[in-house]
Amino acid sequence: MGAHTHAHGAGHGGHAHDGHSHGVTAGADRRWLAFALALICGFMVVETAIGILAQSVALLSDAAHMLTDAAAIVLALVAIRLSARPAAGGYTYGLKRAEILSAQANGLSLLLLGAFLGYESVERLIDPPEVNGALVLGTGLAGVAVNLAAAWCLSRANRTSLNVEGAFQHVLNDLYAFIGTALSGLVVLTTGFARADAIASLVVVALMVTAGVRLVRASGRILLEAAPAGVEPDEVGDRLVADPRVVEVHDLHVWQITSGEVSLSCHVLVAPGGDCHAVRERLEQVLREEYGITHTTLQVDHVPDRAPVAEQHAPGTVIPDAEEHGPGDRAGHCLTAHGPVHRSAAHPH
Repeated sequence: MGAHTHAHGAGHGGHAHDGHSHGVTAGADRRWLAFALALICGFMVVETAIGILAQSVALLSDAAHMLTDAAAIVLALVAIRLSARPAAGGYTYGLKRAEILSAQANGLSLLLLGAFLGYESVERLIDPPEVNGALVLGTGLAGVAVNLAAAWCLSRANRTSLNVEGAFQHVLNDLYAFIGTALSGLVVLTTGFARADAIASLVVVALMVTAGVRLVRASGRILLEAAPAGVEPDEVGDRLVADPRVVEVHDLHVWQITSGEVSLSCHVLVAPGGDCHAVRERLEQVLREEYGITHTTLQVDHVPDRAPVAEQHAPGTVIPDAEEHGPGDRAGHCLTAHGPVHRSAAHPH
């Protein structure tokens, strides 16, 4: 009774699946990212100079936000290049997670910069300086136009990449922020209410913190090997064990290597006399068609002689901890089993 283990996808061998792609299309995306980067950097320099002349914290906070946008795009460009390198040596997945590390750094920088600008904005809200409303209004309107162009460039790139999507969301947030800045300039120009500038800056800070938290959370889930959003491991386990030839599924793991690249591994026990190869092919089809998971490693075995004592557990239930079963439950094929166990109601014994 041997184990039947098959792996699919990059770095694994096995069968390739049509229509499966990895990461971003490097050539086209680098061009679009470079266009957006040039627009943002050029305008950021001009805006910083005008913000200092106009004594506008709203303009300076917008410029700081654009700096993080530029950093996000630079990191995305670096990650695209690193991710394209083939797997070699100890890096069996290549450097695909460079994208996730840069997204994490980008999110943290947004949070830190947001905290600093929030402090400055509150100070100016309490004691507002003289603000040149005309300069703020004109620069804000120009910023709207520049960010519209940059957002269009980024929308042309592959937004399944966490970096590209993060950069796009940053530029989109900047667009909203520039609209607020232009409105604050209009308020200062027409009413003389100088605190409108600091209020607009606080809106920018809120947008920065929101984007930062979202990036840190999304990249953190990947780094911590959490199941991707929209995929519930218990639901997947129940679906696999619903196959009439499957007795049990355990050691089920679902994780992301990088954005949009999901992998799954598990140990499947088949009823005596069942065709392990046919079961594996059927389960791979289910995972591919119903969950879009094509990187799979399924270890398929027949039920061992010393099978689990099913009477101790209700059929079809998920058992939270494999260690509770006793040492003889899966002896000989899974000595260090861990995680939930999914049992078939069709095979109570």
